[in-house]
Amino acid sequence: MTIDTLLFDLDDTLLEYEQRSWDVLAASFDRVGVDSFFDIPAYHARYDEFLEAGLSVDDQRANCFAAIARENGYDEDTGRAVAAAFAEIRDHSRVRFLPGASETLEALTGEHALGIVTNGAPEMQREKMTALGVERYVDSVVFAGHDAPAKPNPEPFERALSELDATPERALHVGNSLDTDVPGAKAAGLGAVWVPADPDEMPDPTPDFAFETLHPLKERPWLEP
Repeated sequence: MTIDTLLFDLDDTLLEYEQRSWDVLAASFDRVGVDSFFDIPAYHARYDEFLEAGLSVDDQRANCFAAIARENGYDEDTGRAVAAAFAEIRDHSRVRFLPGASETLEALTGEHALGIVTNGAPEMQREKMTALGVERYVDSVVFAGHDAPAKPNPEPFERALSELDATPERALHVGNSLDTDVPGAKAAGLGAVWVPADPDEMPDPTPDFAFETLHPLKERPWLEP
């Protein structure tokens, strides 16, 4: 396999929040003065439904929380109040690289074309990347759900490859999600790297590589016979 281009997901692939999302949500419920009526997995499971070009991440979250509130017997204004508190408490600049991320980007930059394909609002994702200097490593950033349809639609992957003058046969996408990253990359004709991988999981479609951290990418595993 000859690889000259790597695309990366951002959240929970290259970086993570220093603030735990569970703590931010709990503090948001406390600030509004209501009992917790949903958790972070429920929020993440619904978030992509509310991605809409032109809307800020705060507006998208507010729409999501309002819908979840309504479905759990609360009025939508309560959901929007929790979302407003969440936005005030969450600091998008408080992020850190995941194990192996910065070293992998350093090792691959210059020898490979690198890009980001992320589901997320541009202002939020740019703040995270700026905090860690991610953009100095990459020549393309596609905000799926804004610049193109959200992953797993193949279009954001195709857009990134076009901006990098790359072909899918010579590219890999690296991401953590079996719902958006692996199937989206496969649909666009790229190889897929799943990280952090769960050794007990049997994903379908099957990624080409599965690693517990990003460290193995420094060794260019696609060069193995």
